[in-house]
Amino acid sequence: MRGADPDPDTARLRHHGDVEAEPGLLDFAVNVQADAPPGWLRERLAAALDGLARYPSAAHDAAARAAVAARHGRHPEEVLVLGGSAEGFALLPGLAPRHAAVVHPGFTEPEAALRAAGIPVTRVLTEESAGHRFDPAAIPADADLVVIGNPTNPTGVLHPARAVAAAARPGRVLVVDEAFADALPGEPESLAGPGHLPGLLVLRSLTKTWALAGLRAGYALGAPELLARLAAPRPPWPVGTLALEAVIACSEPAAVELAARAARTLVTRRAAQAAALAALPGVEVLPGVAPYLLLRLPAGQGSRVREQLRAAGIAVRRGDTFPGLGPDHLRVAVRPAEQVGVLVEALASALARMAA
Repeated sequence: MRGADPDPDTARLRHHGDVEAEPGLLDFAVNVQADAPPGWLRERLAAALDGLARYPSAAHDAAARAAVAARHGRHPEEVLVLGGSAEGFALLPGLAPRHAAVVHPGFTEPEAALRAAGIPVTRVLTEESAGHRFDPAAIPADADLVVIGNPTNPTGVLHPARAVAAAARPGRVLVVDEAFADALPGEPESLAGPGHLPGLLVLRSLTKTWALAGLRAGYALGAPELLARLAAPRPPWPVGTLALEAVIACSEPAAVELAARAARTLVTRRAAQAAALAALPGVEVLPGVAPYLLLRLPAGQGSRVREQLRAAGIAVRRGDTFPGLGPDHLRVAVRPAEQVGVLVEALASALARMAA
């Protein structure tokens, strides 16, 4: 289903979970999976501190691209290291699309960046009644840039790779946001591997799995000529030394295996958390597989419940800033069982007060 917003609220599009998660609150609003990077990664970054007096080098960038390329079975020329995947979205207007289409509900930063640059954007809205599944036939035929998340944030839906690939065509750039792909065992339906899909641009983030949100580290995968166009507006030394070192470290086989183990743990935690939340009267946990859950609360109660959770010291992600969702939608990150117990108790209390 297609829908266009003639006067979008840019401030709402640029509302992200970190705004909800103020210090001192139990954080279910941000999808970073740990409180701090693991010890081995901290040591790796600390060892790189002595190099901060020097500018980031081309050799260091080449090493990072080579590590990512080896991880995905690609050539280094098909890798562009980014200051987080959000930088990739900020660079999209430089591709000079005439008409962009963004699949929603989804991460809102791509649309915000495109609209801020004056690029017409059509919202392609997935339907909750259809499980928020993506239909490539809904993309406007004249769209020369398409953005979709896989798995999608905030719905947690994983779209079949064949459906995503069906949106590609000559003359169109297909941007696939795979920020949470490494949180799924085996990275199913990913398009990050080798291939020759025309115009494909895959964005990856290292900030979620490795707790590096404050460092900003990620990368883009695509044809060399497409990456060159994407990178054209960047200033010199766009990615710092520590971020380059993080990209290398997190792309090495041992780190990839650690991420795979963490992904398997997340599956178990997610199932238990979904069951506990779905047992509460009036709470619907929508289908998904990502390391977060999209909830729908009883009609008219979402905003008040969110405020009561905040008063109880718990931050959750509001849903109404995502196009296609409303105030009765909440997104919650997958967390350890003891934290989930606190959330379930507080949510039960809030719902009981609403019912009374």
